[in-house]
Order: sequence, then structure tokens, then C-alpha cells
Amino acid sequence: MSLDKTNQLLERELAVDDPWRLDSNPFERERHAQLLRLARSRGAIRNALEVGCAAGAFTTKLAPYCKRLTVVDVAPRAIDRARERMQRFSHITWTVSDISRFSTAERFDLIVVAEVLYYLDDVSRMRAAVCNFVQMLAPEGCLVFGSARDATCQRWGHAAGAETVMAMLNESLVEVERLECHGESVNEDCLLASFINPDRTSNQLNLQH
Repeated sequence: MSLDKTNQLLERELAVDDPWRLDSNPFERERHAQLLRLARSRGAIRNALEVGCAAGAFTTKLAPYCKRLTVVDVAPRAIDRARERMQRFSHITWTVSDISRFSTAERFDLIVVAEVLYYLDDVSRMRAAVCNFVQMLAPEGCLVFGSARDATCQRWGHAAGAETVMAMLNESLVEVERLECHGESVNEDCLLASFINPDRTSNQLNLQH
């Protein structure tokens, strides 16, 4: 699926109330609860990045725990809907961008990317996005990832899912925790994981003394 077709699909899905049932589905509520637990596991969150906000269902849960939060989504309608829900918060920066092209000189102590990367539909583009996230993650920062499994994504017509991306993340980061989320539907099956960016500079200095 091309990027334009993916964007058109997302815009159509976002036109309805509660797209993907992120607010009403017990499976999604539990998935978000676990994502939030992993996101908060390192303590205070100074500067966070949420990649792919949909209509803001998870953003509303994450934002109160962040001193600063940057939200990126490829769909303008997603940003508009999430921003409308979050009007009371003044510490959020909203950006419309393809995640494979988004970059900033900022370093984040938390990056959350869930149910997003399989939309890239190409393993090489997934790897490029993962490398980009790693570069934006501060030393000792935490990356929280979630996705449907590879087999599920391939059944949906996507190139890959959780297992493939988690293998890429493990090349540069240290996996801390992994868990499964299941619902009643065969499509409600995902993996969640948290990763830490090792402070290699500090480790190298320690080894020299």
C-alpha cells in the first residue's frame, strides 16, 4: 500500500466516532493501561514523544504525566481531533508528519510508538524509522513499543509486525519488559515492550577506570 493510500485510509477511518474503538473496547483500554504503566516505569517524564495519536485516546492518558509532550501523526484529522480533546493542556506540541521523515534535534526521555509502524508496509522503511527513533532517544531514555504480531499484520496485508520491529529495536536498545495483550477477537492480539537506551559513553568511561 502506498503512502498516499495509507493516508486516505486513515482519514476515512478517522471520520467516524471512536475509530478502532480505542475508547470503548475493553481490550484497547487494557492495552493503553499497560502502555501507560510501561511509560511511567522510569519515573518522572520530562520530555516525551508520542508517535501516532489516532484520535487522542492514549494521549489523554499520557499527557498528565509529562512535563513536555510532542505528538506526531501523519493524518491531519488525527492531530485535529486529538488537539480538540486536549485543549486544557498547554504543554503539548502537535506535528503533522510522516514518521519516517520526522526528525528533531531534541532528545526525548520517553518515546511511545504503538500500532503505527506496520502502516509503513515495507521492512526497510520500518528499519529507517526505528533508527530515527533511536537517534532521538536520550541516553537512559525509555522507548515503549506496541504492535500486532507479525502473523496478524501479514494477514492484514502488512509486511511485518511486532516481532520484526522488536528484533530491530534490540539491535541498539536493551529490552526491559515484554508482555502480551489478548482480547476476544482474533485480531486483538499484540505484543508490548519497553526498551532502554544504554548510556554507552558512561559505560565506556566506567570501563576505563
